Amino acid sequence: METQDETELCFPELFNTSCRRPKHPHSDAVLIYIVMPLTSLVTVILNLLVIISISHFKQLHTPTNLLLLSLACSDFFVGVLFCFHILISDGCWVLGAIMCTLYTILEFTTTSASVGTMVLISVDRYMAICDPLRYSTKINERRVTICICLCWVCSFLYNSVLIHDNLRQLDRYISCFGECVIVVNSFAGAADIFFTFFAPVTVIIVLYMRVFMVAVSQARAMRSHITSVTHSCTVSAKKSELKAARTLGVVIIMFLTCLCPYFISSLLGENSFFNATSVPLQSWLFYLNSCLNPVIYAFCYSWYRKSIKLIVTLKIFESDSCEARVL
Repeated sequence: METQDETELCFPELFNTSCRRPKHPHSDAVLIYIVMPLTSLVTVILNLLVIISISHFKQLHTPTNLLLLSLACSDFFVGVLFCFHILISDGCWVLGAIMCTLYTILEFTTTSASVGTMVLISVDRYMAICDPLRYSTKINERRVTICICLCWVCSFLYNSVLIHDNLRQLDRYISCFGECVIVVNSFAGAADIFFTFFAPVTVIIVLYMRVFMVAVSQARAMRSHITSVTHSCTVSAKKSELKAARTLGVVIIMFLTCLCPYFISSLLGENSFFNATSVPLQSWLFYLNSCLNPVIYAFCYSWYRKSIKLIVTLKIFESDSCEARVL
């Protein structure tokens, strides 16, 4: 019987202080050891292709694509961090308290940066569709770059404050070796859900509802050859801007679909963001969103498909390849 108990421990040599490895149902085991690693690998590869494409080809250096680059970077890191989440889901964290805290703050930061980038994308599309006359003067690469940097810095500082109790004493809430737990008190948790989910989602929905209404009006105006369609839009937006709005609208819808279950679950009473004894489906959906974004680009953006072809065939290593026409 003692041998059986030892085999259930994360660290058998630490019999009195080791966590016990939970017994996973078959469906959870498949999710942990097959689906999660594959999702992580695909997420990293696809988002790396987006990062290389936008960074390398000068023709893609536009304000909107810089926002997509920021989103791809956050999704790339989510894919990398997903590997560590698998260790938590397995029930035995073997990397120690320091790596647990580091993983947590990086995961929180990338998530917040991703949400912030979604808000910036909504603002960008709102300006492009609803105020096309002043879009080129108000929205440029320099301003967008500053906004992206501020988004990432603020995300890091915000989450550092959120888990400051855990940072003071790294193993404060760890009850046994093999556990990675970060606890946020109920007040901070409620505030976090508001600031990182409900408030940004409200802004995104309001802006995109306005974009949708104006886009429909402009589409009707194009069919009837009218250039002025509403009192708020004196010039019709370009077809490319409308297409970008539709594509990014799909990205935002998938974003909300994948993240809503996770945040609703947190709102319903969980005071810990990680639970090593279960593998809830909402956590997988949360990470899956980062894999879906580049898939959407592949279906909707011809420049992404052309860029992938040039990258896979190694033509990006040719001289002046950054000047290639991909649009």
